[in-house]
Amino acid sequence: MVKRLLLFLPLLSAVIFSFVGSATGRPAKPNIVILVADDMGWADVGYHGSTIRTPNIDRLQKGGAELDMHYVAPMCTPTRVGLLTGRYWSRFGNTKPSNERVLPWDIITLPKALKEVGYQTSIAGKWHLGSKPEWGPTKFGFDQSYGSLAGGINPWNHLYKHGPYSQTWHRNDRLIQEKGHVTDLLTKDALRFIKESKGKPFFLYVPYTAVHTPFDEPDKWLDRVKNVELERRQYVACLEHMDDSIGQIIDAINKLGQKDNTLVIFFSDNGGTNGDDSSRYPNTKAKGKIKGLNTPLRGWKSQLYEGGIRVPAIAYWPGEIDPIKVKALTHVTDWMPTICGLIGYDEKPDLNWDGLDIWPLITNKKEFENKRILYCKGVNGTYAALHQWPWKLIVGKGREELFDLSKDPNEKNDIAKKQRNIANSLKRLVDFEAARDNDKLP
Repeated sequence: MVKRLLLFLPLLSAVIFSFVGSATGRPAKPNIVILVADDMGWADVGYHGSTIRTPNIDRLQKGGAELDMHYVAPMCTPTRVGLLTGRYWSRFGNTKPSNERVLPWDIITLPKALKEVGYQTSIAGKWHLGSKPEWGPTKFGFDQSYGSLAGGINPWNHLYKHGPYSQTWHRNDRLIQEKGHVTDLLTKDALRFIKESKGKPFFLYVPYTAVHTPFDEPDKWLDRVKNVELERRQYVACLEHMDDSIGQIIDAINKLGQKDNTLVIFFSDNGGTNGDDSSRYPNTKAKGKIKGLNTPLRGWKSQLYEGGIRVPAIAYWPGEIDPIKVKALTHVTDWMPTICGLIGYDEKPDLNWDGLDIWPLITNKKEFENKRILYCKGVNGTYAALHQWPWKLIVGKGREELFDLSKDPNEKNDIAKKQRNIANSLKRLVDFEAARDNDKLP
């Protein structure tokens, strides 16, 4: 009798979760896959008119919700904080790339929330929220972890920048050494995790180091782009390599029979960059200037202009998300509230999410509106930006710039002097948000 009961329990659980999903009008316990590009420019995807071949990213866009005004931080670590906590990075005192531990030990991260409701969780990629093994992903909710504990790395020797965190390649927060190109290794591990999921709901987070400096692409990928200008060749090869890897992950999900039960999210962690810091990495030579293109948007990575913080973003789920272009303001902090809403994880009072549940937006169940406010503390906290459609204010170092994005999406005309009342009103909102920063330091 006991054996029969034990055999019946998993079936009973599945029925209960199915009922919960149907009662809320949302699917129960889908797999969650988040794919993040590093330093990819706004103009460097096929669906934005690029000559770079990104058929797999374009496949997601064609079949899913294209988030046309999706905002992130101007640099890597802060965006990852926002993704995994649902809060602005500045709430944790973070505004720039960090090798020190960024998150408090008791913070409820997205993977922790997912684990509470039965998910298996894995990261294959760039962590950069604390570069010591004792600050690694398994301490913050991931069952498995693999890749770089720090930031971007040499693609072949897997070393981070000169200094105490140079040795950074790891598995499950233990430093290791391996041979192989970083993009291929991360993809291989992601495919392994998918294959081993065995029907249990999973959360897979793949923050690629592509297309972050330094570059050293295999001949297979360089041979495809011989006609690209020399300065961009490595960048283009790196991006096409990553796109192919994304295709492998999507195909693996389909092969597993989980296509209709998997939410795939893709975005870049910040805008493209026009700099190169290859010399800061051990045994590394520059292979060509980095030049991610953000046109027609103004600005680059590290800046608060649209080119630094507005990025390509897609939510893809056949049968649940119809092809649509979402023109409302969305933000990287929205993903945790949205995913938690999907899986039935209730927001706890101490989470203090800044993000919103945007499921009604991406499933076209809510009419377009842009009433929300978005706040962004820039690198080193010297500048801040605030969106309140159609207005955008950038303040810092005694300067103010105001733009009407409905008429001037590329921020060519500063109208702060002409619209003094609006600038003052938005500045008060910036001050209000800034007063809420640093409330949960590590």
